[in-house]
Amino acid sequence: MRTTIAALIRKDLRAELRTFETVPAMLMFTVSAFVLFHFALDRDDLAGDLASGVLWVTLLLAAVLGMNRLFVSEREQGGFDAFLLAPVDRTAMFVAKATVLFGFLVLVEIVAVTAFTILLLQPGIGQAFPELPLVLLLADIGLAVIGTLVATLGIQTRARDLIVPLLALPLSVPLLIAAANATAPLFARGGAGTLEAKWLAILGLYDVVFSLLAYAVYDFLLED
Repeated sequence: MRTTIAALIRKDLRAELRTFETVPAMLMFTVSAFVLFHFALDRDDLAGDLASGVLWVTLLLAAVLGMNRLFVSEREQGGFDAFLLAPVDRTAMFVAKATVLFGFLVLVEIVAVTAFTILLLQPGIGQAFPELPLVLLLADIGLAVIGTLVATLGIQTRARDLIVPLLALPLSVPLLIAAANATAPLFARGGAGTLEAKWLAILGLYDVVFSLLAYAVYDFLLED
């Protein structure tokens, strides 16, 4: 199974390096959204709940763009049907695609958080960054798991661009709430507050529950 997962990951990374379709689109969206927020809110800087909400809504919508592109190459080039016919564990597809989407999210957030800091946050907000990456990574795991599930469902329909956001956004609500509440104190005006452990626990629980659920049903999901 490890060999299959590694081969699928290499294939997706080579495809992205060759076409540059997914990550640049996600980056363009996030940076453009932050620029729009910068001018639309008409404030010198953001802090607290508002800053956290702007960050996570933008990252979630950017993640949906990545979900929509996750299985496109397989569908267009016949790779999806070929994988189903191959004598391999089908959950390898889930693990590989979730890993790839997680990597894309991390790459995007390196640039996105920098742009967010420059365009929207108050000076001195760097105090938040020792804790912020932990919240981002936990949220990325959940988004990667949910994204892989809904992308698998969406690629088997003609309305992929509609089905993916309609399924992904409601399923991501608990994750978004926990992530936004975890980061809000970090963006407090006058200095970063304390990161509450309960929100990290909720994010971790979300990741574990949906990862186990996805791993259990993925084989049946492909058959349907």
